[in-house]
Amino acid sequence: MISQTTEYALRAVVYLAQHSADSWTTQQIADATHVPAGYLSKVLQGLSRFGIVSSQRGRHGGFQLAKPPSEFSVLEIVNAVEPIRRITKCPMDIPSHAGTLCSLHETLDEAISMIEERFAATTLEDMTHRKDVASGECVFPLIDVSIMKKTKVKKGPKRRGRRKKSEL
Repeated sequence: MISQTTEYALRAVVYLAQHSADSWTTQQIADATHVPAGYLSKVLQGLSRFGIVSSQRGRHGGFQLAKPPSEFSVLEIVNAVEPIRRITKCPMDIPSHAGTLCSLHETLDEAISMIEERFAATTLEDMTHRKDVASGECVFPLIDVSIMKKTKVKKGPKRRGRRKKSEL
């Protein structure tokens, strides 16, 4: 029901909500949320375009939530990444279903509606303060940035053209 991209976006914004006092780099968020940094970068750019996160360049730059967590509904975040699609007409284009949905598609649309309502009623703050869940496994730890060191990746020689059969 929820795509991997949406899951990644929710992980990132929950992390930012839990650690809202500072700005966080894409790499820091990726490390804490177990999301590939390159992919997360694209997700965060999309969230920035929709005003969910704000970014600041430079030495002390990074990402933050654009508003307090209490002002974001989960639905707003989900729809920014991948809008929930309701079933408004027969997906099979059956002429006799014009104007109405069959019982299958009506039931599916009702379920989607219930999910949409739950997401609309749940704020990002609600997701970070739930006390009724079994454990805090999805509470992302604060990363000690003082111990993070940049490591240089050694690169091999540049290759041009096609590989030889012996290299395959």
